[in-house]
Amino acid sequence: MDSASNVLLASSPSAAAAVGMGSGGVRRNPTLICTPIMADSVDKMAILMAEAKSVGADLVEIRLDSLKDFNPNSDIKTLILHSPLPTLFTYRPMWEGGQYNGDEKPRLDALRLAMELGADYIDVELKVAHEFNELLRGNKPGKCKLIVSSHNYENTPSVEELGNLVARIQAAGADIVKIATTALDISDVARIFQITVHSQVPIIGLVMGERGLISRILCAKFGGYLTFGTLESGVVSAPGQPTIKDLLDLYNFRQIGPDTKVFGIIGKPVGHSKSPVLFNEAFKSVGINGVYVHLLVDDIARFLQTYSSTDFAGFSCTIPHKEDAAKCCDEVHPVAKSIGAVNCIIRRQNDGKLFGYNTDYVGAISAIEEGLRASQNVSNTVGSPLAGKLFVVIGAGGAGKALAYGAKEKGARVVIANRTYERAKVLADIIGGDAITLADLENFHPEDGMILANTTSIGMQPKVNETPVSKVSLPSCCFFLCQLLCISLNEKCTFVFFWIIHIIFFASTFISV
Repeated sequence: MDSASNVLLASSPSAAAAVGMGSGGVRRNPTLICTPIMADSVDKMAILMAEAKSVGADLVEIRLDSLKDFNPNSDIKTLILHSPLPTLFTYRPMWEGGQYNGDEKPRLDALRLAMELGADYIDVELKVAHEFNELLRGNKPGKCKLIVSSHNYENTPSVEELGNLVARIQAAGADIVKIATTALDISDVARIFQITVHSQVPIIGLVMGERGLISRILCAKFGGYLTFGTLESGVVSAPGQPTIKDLLDLYNFRQIGPDTKVFGIIGKPVGHSKSPVLFNEAFKSVGINGVYVHLLVDDIARFLQTYSSTDFAGFSCTIPHKEDAAKCCDEVHPVAKSIGAVNCIIRRQNDGKLFGYNTDYVGAISAIEEGLRASQNVSNTVGSPLAGKLFVVIGAGGAGKALAYGAKEKGARVVIANRTYERAKVLADIIGGDAITLADLENFHPEDGMILANTTSIGMQPKVNETPVSKVSLPSCCFFLCQLLCISLNEKCTFVFFWIIHIIFFASTFISV
């Protein structure tokens, strides 16, 4: 790994100075939100532009390559006239990821025409920037800013290569530099952050794909000129674009600045997680200057080494990283050490050391207890409703270890069911329970009030319609899916209760360390 890719700086002085106050005294960063407008007719584009303004976009990117029967003179005039927001015109060829497949001269002529007719921004690819400048012959309108862009759909180059690319784009006459790369690993995004935060010119630095999502959110922290937010989920002009609704409502994008602390959930898969909804709302409610994001991580050790700044302040860990997370921390809480898994990592602010905790066993067991008490109408004053119950844990990974540990602590009789018997036996011996295979579970004889807790990835995306045991053999007992979703008669209550415990622990521990 390129050591220069470690994110060690929160912001540049210029980025910090640029953060201002919006209307009503609300802190607002200067990074713009641009909504791509892709439609096959000018009329449809007009509707989408109005919608973009209504949901809070700052400008619109009009993708001319999506139009059918395109008449440059009349269509561009109409689009500029009817746009309620500043306009960025892009006419992307197929060789740079767009839809246009024709001669270059008509394409560049259309972009020059948009510039002359009053466009606010024009996006031209680095490969043809010289030809475009020759076409202008020095007659570039003062109002219009030229974005010179480079798209890499294969990977993210080294910091040195990216720096050279920025220099080439500047030399091509760019008012604004735009670089879009592809993330093969989430650590690749750090190199774009490094380039963005040290840039002396306006820069758009984005990383495509799910692993690059944080580049589209945290660009506001590192001084990026703009990010893209779509009107509709899945309708994107480049891979990995979030919706403008998520940027504004989920991630509180307008309030992200150089001093914003970054938190997130580390997992694979991770996009299904509801954690950002709860954490970001909690941060906003109590006034914590933080943002909580999805982090699709392949190698947790590499991730933590790369994002080593204290600005990356804490993480939740889910499948499959909980056991490896325990090995990456400088210190591990005794309970987490006993369980052998960490689901909560806090970075101490004075020295950057990582502290690992396990809140799974408290949150999940408490949630299950609450669900049982509600279904049995039992008072909280009596002992645990799990005492003496048969508690079957499916899976012997990090979550399984936490559930088994917590259930045993509450006096339950614990059975570990796992695909491989040896792994189940190791955990069963540690906590003082019994071990069986998943095949054995098909013929398992349930007891009244038995708890069956699935801690495997089965039932999560993409296996949402699957169960770890056949549906016909599922016993009529209290059944919980104890990962990110709890299924019971008290589904919503249980889910929220579990994560409230995690949030409270996260926030209080972050402050204390």
